[in-house]
Parts: sequence; structure tokens; C-alpha cells
Amino acid sequence: MPELPEVETTCRGISPHITGKKITDIIIRQTQLRWPITENFRDLLTGSIIQNVSRRAKYCLLKTNNTETVIIHLGMSGSLRIVNTEQKPGKHDHVDFVFTDETVLRFNDTRRFGAILHTAEPIQQHKLISQLGPEPLSKQFTGAHLHKQAKNRKTTIKSFIMDGHNVVGVGNIYASEALFMAGIHPARQAGRISLKRYQKLAECIKIVLQQAIEQGGTTLRDFVNEQGKPGYFQQSLAVYGRANELCVRCSSPIKQIKIAQRASYFCPNCQK
Repeated sequence: MPELPEVETTCRGISPHITGKKITDIIIRQTQLRWPITENFRDLLTGSIIQNVSRRAKYCLLKTNNTETVIIHLGMSGSLRIVNTEQKPGKHDHVDFVFTDETVLRFNDTRRFGAILHTAEPIQQHKLISQLGPEPLSKQFTGAHLHKQAKNRKTTIKSFIMDGHNVVGVGNIYASEALFMAGIHPARQAGRISLKRYQKLAECIKIVLQQAIEQGGTTLRDFVNEQGKPGYFQQSLAVYGRANELCVRCSSPIKQIKIAQRASYFCPNCQK
């Protein structure tokens, strides 16, 4: 699944190609995504101009000049690519945003767990956005915030930092990596971790995500950037997907367990 760095990379990649441009057509080949594309979507957005491209959590936001915001979620296997009108669509190319210069923003999603929505209300009031926690790379995200949120919580620390009400965008891969960097066992109870350790964890989350963004995201099964090229942060993963391989710090075998039905990787020697 594309996580925050992949979505951020995508948003940064498509922005220069579509910002300030008018949508001349929207070609919808498949309406049945995670949520159906509304019947008036094409009529409502055609003719509008993209004012800016931004990201909130794992949502890519296209703000237009007619007060509408297009909300795009990449789901499990989605991608956004910049192509031109001459490039024929593939089997899973479900939506094209066509611009005046024949640039096309193409949404591809093999599994159709992604979504393309729109709203005229302030984006922070939208039901998918309003209850989200702080952005992990913002000043609002601190160890003190995590420590306060975790008070009396019995859930595992890994599940806790993957909960978007506490902090957005820390998916399975980066949760494992940040916990390893911070030296915290993923199964520890969130409410039994000290403020000092949360301060370290918040710092590590920022470092891991920033490094991933700089390196273009993580290549696993499906993610590609706006040019169809994969990210390459996978080569830097310290624990995720490395069960039984040697720890990069202490040479102990990396262990794999399941936490909330998700594969979790850790070093039993380095993480307590």
C-alpha cells in the first residue's frame, strides 16, 4: 500500500505538470472504486483550474478555482501518472484528467481500493479529514503529544502510532522502521512508555519519513511515481521484510510477529 512518503512523492511529482492548468475533460472508465465516483463529477470539475496540489495524511488534494477539492486516495495499489493524450489507457487506467495542453493525469488502480471524491466544503471539515491527527513532519507532532495521547492506553505501540487519530501517515513499513530506530519493541503497551522514549520515537518517525520522501518512496509490489518509476527506499529498510536476516546493528536475527493482523519486524536485542 502506498504510504505517506509515496503519496507525498506523487503529489510533488504531479504538481508542476497540472498546477495552473484548466481541466478540459474527465474521462471516467470505471466508477466503482472504493466509493463510487458521483454522477456529476465530470460536469462539476470540467472547466475548472487546478490552483494547487497538496497532501493530508494519505490523501492527495487537488484544489480548484471553483471552490471544489478533488480528494484522491491511492488505496492498496493505486498510482497517478503524467501522460499525454496519445498514450492509450491500460486495463486498470480508470480515470483521466485531461488538460488544455493535452497533459493527462491518469489514475490507475488494479484492485480498485482507491477513491476519487470531491467536496466544496473546507477540506478540514470533510468527514475523512476532520478527525485526523497531526502530520508527522509538522511542528505539532511531538513526543509530548504522543505521550499525552497514550495515557492509560493498553494497545501496542505499533498499533498506536499507526492510528491516524494519533498521528497520520505512519503505515506498517515506517512504523516498523521508526520503532527499530528508537529501540522500542513493537508489542510494548503504548501507555507504559516514558515521555523521554516518546520524544525519541517522534524524532525517529520524522527521520524515517523524511528519508523515504527524499529517496522517492518504498518499492514493494505496486507503487510507482508520477512517471511510472518505482521509489527506492526499500534498499534502506533495516527490519521490514527482513525476517531471519541479521540485524544491521547487532547481527541478531530479525524476528517477525503479527500485531493487529499485520506483519511486524523487530530486533529482539535492540528493541525493548
